[in-house]
Amino acid sequence: MKIIEQNTVNWEESALHTDVPSITPYLLENALHAPIILVIPGGGYGHRAYHEGEPVAKWLNENGFHACVLRYKTAPISEQETITQAQQAIVFIKQKRAEWNLHGENKVGVLGFSAGGHLAATISNRFITEREVSSRPDFHILCYPVITMREFTHEGSKTNLLGEKPEQRLVDYYSCEEMVHKDTPPAFIWSTANDQAVPSFNSLQYAVALQTDQIPYELHIYQDGRHGLGLADDHPYTQDWKQACLNWMNAYVVSN
Repeated sequence: MKIIEQNTVNWEESALHTDVPSITPYLLENALHAPIILVIPGGGYGHRAYHEGEPVAKWLNENGFHACVLRYKTAPISEQETITQAQQAIVFIKQKRAEWNLHGENKVGVLGFSAGGHLAATISNRFITEREVSSRPDFHILCYPVITMREFTHEGSKTNLLGEKPEQRLVDYYSCEEMVHKDTPPAFIWSTANDQAVPSFNSLQYAVALQTDQIPYELHIYQDGRHGLGLADDHPYTQDWKQACLNWMNAYVVSN
């Protein structure tokens, strides 16, 4: 399929002279009904990792999905600021479907890595429905995600998001395992058992929460792989997450 790479798009008037917040769409020609996936790179809320952005969008394109890469604000930030930007990005993508000459009802999902996984999980549970266009994603994909702000968290992400000594109410409020509810969209999650930066307990805790509320999900914990693998092309075993994810999307997203 031919890839049509668009220019970076701002949706806030205050951001017209900056690149944050913004998205860069990677759209396919002649794929009117294909889902659109918002890609959120990680970086501990302190930066945005390139290898978890554009290369991922192009991989999605190669496999028949439209993609948009989110450029969100990183530290210093207020705890809700970046989350609001990601919610607005989902709404913006839904609103742009007709202008992009798509079907208009394309499913919109979100895929996040590490701290980007925390952001993806947050907007998949806390979405705005009181407006004409809901900010709820139709599905979410979490790659070695930061989930909790409690024990087993990634301290850098926690500090950049909540500050040096956050109140316990903020720690609890931004722990994604506490956010899951009956309207949380389906999820695909993967991590590695020996991830030293973001322990796989994060993914396990989130899976338990999804199971408790009977939300459809698929979880893969691979034995080996450092944190930040991205597409994991250099890891002969863990790179299987890509095919597993595609199988899940084709079975439970595209066909439903």
